Amino acid sequence: MTVPHLTGNYAPVTEELTAYDLPVTGTIPAELTGWYLRNGPNPHAAASKHWFLGDGMVHGVRLEGGRSVSYRNRWVRTTTFTEGAHGRDSRGNRDLVAGVANTHVIRHAGRTLALVESSYPYELTCDLDTVGPHDFDGKLTTAMTAHPKTCPITGELHFVGYDVFEPYLTYHRADAAGNLDVSRAVEVPAATMHHDFNLTAQHVVFMDLPVCFDLESAQAGTGMPFRWNDDHQARLGVLRRDDPYGEIRWFPIDPCYVFHALNAHDEPGRIVLHVMRYPSMWRADSHDFEQATLWRWTIDLVAETVQEEQLDDRVAEFPRIDDRLAGLDTRFGHASVSGSSGALIRYDLHKGFSSAHEFGPGRIPAEASFVAADENPGGDGYLMTYLYNADSDRSDLVILDAGDLAAPAVATIHLPSRVPYGFHGNWLADN
Repeated sequence: MTVPHLTGNYAPVTEELTAYDLPVTGTIPAELTGWYLRNGPNPHAAASKHWFLGDGMVHGVRLEGGRSVSYRNRWVRTTTFTEGAHGRDSRGNRDLVAGVANTHVIRHAGRTLALVESSYPYELTCDLDTVGPHDFDGKLTTAMTAHPKTCPITGELHFVGYDVFEPYLTYHRADAAGNLDVSRAVEVPAATMHHDFNLTAQHVVFMDLPVCFDLESAQAGTGMPFRWNDDHQARLGVLRRDDPYGEIRWFPIDPCYVFHALNAHDEPGRIVLHVMRYPSMWRADSHDFEQATLWRWTIDLVAETVQEEQLDDRVAEFPRIDDRLAGLDTRFGHASVSGSSGALIRYDLHKGFSSAHEFGPGRIPAEASFVAADENPGGDGYLMTYLYNADSDRSDLVILDAGDLAAPAVATIHLPSRVPYGFHGNWLADN
């Protein structure tokens, strides 16, 4: 039987490669020096029960002053990779070292971390070798989300961890030096899947949505142990950042699911969130996905209401902004379109319109990271993404002018290998 998440460009690559002096079409911007890294599932044994569960592999391209210096891909050598998964101990406690570290890769406080929401992060070297699990000097006692948020004002790293046992959700904060200084339980009525959350300059906003842990699915072992639950009230929880152990105010919303938030910001008496919203998720099977579109939620902190608005009808995912404006009122956001013909969308959140770069049939982009061209947040920059070409069964790293998406690519860097569909990554500029 054909397994969709193990075929085509979902299929894992079987070799770790290193290649130098990659061929380029166009001109790489001379100001770009650093690594473009992207993480994703790549089953070591060429099998997994769900796309989300394969071993993490990070693909990296090194750029230096207009040259494409090298490409390398490396599995994250977690204990799951080297020894096999450990699950839980006899008391039901999660083995937080075991995991697949397959979802994101970030840099904070000088550490490059590969993330998955079920375990500790794993630290990597600049050459993508695995250092080992990172637990913030023993202070982290829950899993860590794959979607932490770095505050551009304070340098703090904010994140959550969720579990199928109480406390179901925990909020954490690490300072700019990497010291974990806040950990507090967030009271929620059930074990829901908290894949992402929202951060503003003044608030943290949790999304308690109706995708819940399902014991029957877990015992069947055929995919993700979560299912849609019509009885669970969808709601948003607001916590003031200046009172991290204080009250959380909850606001009901219409049933939906959100894997990824674009951004959030404060306005007088209000919080504005932009998210990629699914009408529901995994009603019968965790291999089934509905379609996400861009929505805006406006929380009125005085009236205690939430206004919900769909902003675009084009199906897209993997939203990103200029991360130097995380939690602030940013004008532009970006998202990827897959399917038979791929595209990257640029949303103008202030003026309410969008533009797109259409790659054409069989050319499918991954998540696109925004890469700054100067020191001005929200200014000029590039979108950088891996692009799969179904005709050649190969992949390129494509650099686009974010301000002129309709223009041809600024540069296309031709890779020696296919890069399978994956999740998230970042441009890590040399400091």
